[in-house]
Amino acid sequence: MIETVPTHRARVWMLSGLLIVASLAFGIGAEVKGTPLIAVEALIFAIGAFFFAVGATRQIAGGRLIIALILAAVATGSLLFMVHEPGIAGQVRFGLFQTTDNVSSFAPWADPAAGGFWFKVVAVWLASWMAIDQLADRRAATERGQRVIDIVVPLLFGAFLFVIWEWITVGFGVPSVLMPAPSAIGAAIAGSLSILAQDFVQTFVKSVITGWALGSFLGFAVAIIADRVPFLRRGLLPLGNFVSALPIIGIAPIMVMWFGFDWHSKVAVVVVMTFFPMLVNTVTGLDAAGRLERDLMRSYGASYLSTLTALRLPAAMPFVFNALKINSTLALIGAIVAEFFGTPIVGMGFRISTEAGRMALDMVWAEIAVAALAGSTFYGMIALVERSVTFWHPSYRRS
Repeated sequence: MIETVPTHRARVWMLSGLLIVASLAFGIGAEVKGTPLIAVEALIFAIGAFFFAVGATRQIAGGRLIIALILAAVATGSLLFMVHEPGIAGQVRFGLFQTTDNVSSFAPWADPAAGGFWFKVVAVWLASWMAIDQLADRRAATERGQRVIDIVVPLLFGAFLFVIWEWITVGFGVPSVLMPAPSAIGAAIAGSLSILAQDFVQTFVKSVITGWALGSFLGFAVAIIADRVPFLRRGLLPLGNFVSALPIIGIAPIMVMWFGFDWHSKVAVVVVMTFFPMLVNTVTGLDAAGRLERDLMRSYGASYLSTLTALRLPAAMPFVFNALKINSTLALIGAIVAEFFGTPIVGMGFRISTEAGRMALDMVWAEIAVAALAGSTFYGMIALVERSVTFWHPSYRRS
């Protein structure tokens, strides 16, 4: 199917093509010569001509969009490869600097890549942006095809953010102690898989999962009891607001002294952080059932337990899963921060603290990447279960 590109967007397509072609007039690096440079420039010219043609004709079909995405990806990958060349990559140099009190200091300064390289980066960035934006606006004929587009677009956008990160850190010669490049972080992950696995088991499997399950279960159970006993409900909810305001850095040292330096104290911290969000959300969710539905159950002579299981708990499930998702994030944060205050020589928080002290920022970011991946996966699994349990909720309606 051929689509007509809107006028304002067609102009941007043409502009991106012109910028890409114009970037060929500038050098890419003083020491970069030969066949690789010629191949990169030929590729850049091809993508520029193609994008200009799409903007000029204002016609783009599914095949043309795929070609645009492929050309943008190959050009992006080529520049990503070229930025690591000695003639392009920025370098950190050292020199003497005069301070205000006439004292000389020996300090580093960055020597960035040539301006011609950044001209090409901006042009390819604009072209890639237009291709991804066009894909995001496309509506597939089938539900499965639309689901694929909905998954591919965020993945491409996220991948391109990492590419920009790599371009900036390597091209400007940013010191690794300030911001390591994604390639350096990936190398740290590949070279420290055994250490990262041990830290993951210690922090996530033992502390996060155990504390999250125990705290959420206790909060849910106490909420059911508090719903039945109004006095307990009136006493616990203000206490929950008070505990939620307590800083974790104040709770963690106390729990370490009470439960020891191993993962048990981290579980205690996570339980404290996850108990009251589940309590408050469940109590609120139990009141979500409408008055008409309650009157109907009462007219049938249903007992409190029957009303709870058949009406009020199903209505409370969106609130319960909301608490579970919130607790998944709080549990990971609580376990990592608690490890700063005492832990065996293993764990994500311990590793982040020690490696930061050694200025090994690539390992710090490797631990952060593992924690982010584990937390996002955990959150996504809870969201999938929520969708299967609360499929009836209006938020899942497409129209």
